[in-house]
Amino acid sequence: MAIADAVSPEKRANLRQALVAAGKPGIVIHSDPDDVHNIHGQIIELRRASHSWPLMPTLLGREILRRGQAEARASHADKLQAAANAEAMLGRYMVEMHSTVNNALTSVLGNAELLLLEPGLPAPVMAQADTIRNMALRLHEVFQRFSSIEKELSVIAREAGKSTLARAAVNGF
Repeated sequence: MAIADAVSPEKRANLRQALVAAGKPGIVIHSDPDDVHNIHGQIIELRRASHSWPLMPTLLGREILRRGQAEARASHADKLQAAANAEAMLGRYMVEMHSTVNNALTSVLGNAELLLLEPGLPAPVMAQADTIRNMALRLHEVFQRFSSIEKELSVIAREAGKSTLARAAVNGF
């Protein structure tokens, strides 16, 4: 952000060009009575109107910078929201697919246990069946945790809804 006092129209034009080339916002103060104010993209030209003229561009400059910061925060929040939405979509998919995966997992676990009960299988086949069974049990534990998290989140959401309703009732909404 630049705030500059330009004495002549040529200096105003030079300042404007320099600020535009730098891509920075600016306020150019001038004393041309025929030209009250102009806006050139991010450059604002103001006529010096009173003895308190330094206060006006300072306040205006501060607001311009605050707006730029607010826009940057909003853009960052939009990016975070997009990432959160993607994660939420993945979570919803996992919840929807939970029973399908659990059914397939039960089948794998059951077949591995049946193989382990089969008499006369070679030791390497038994070791592989035991590995399949153990990994299926691990996956089962992971999906049990997913179910637990899903239940916890639904309780939290329900409690949050209750507290919102309670506050609305207390406040008379």
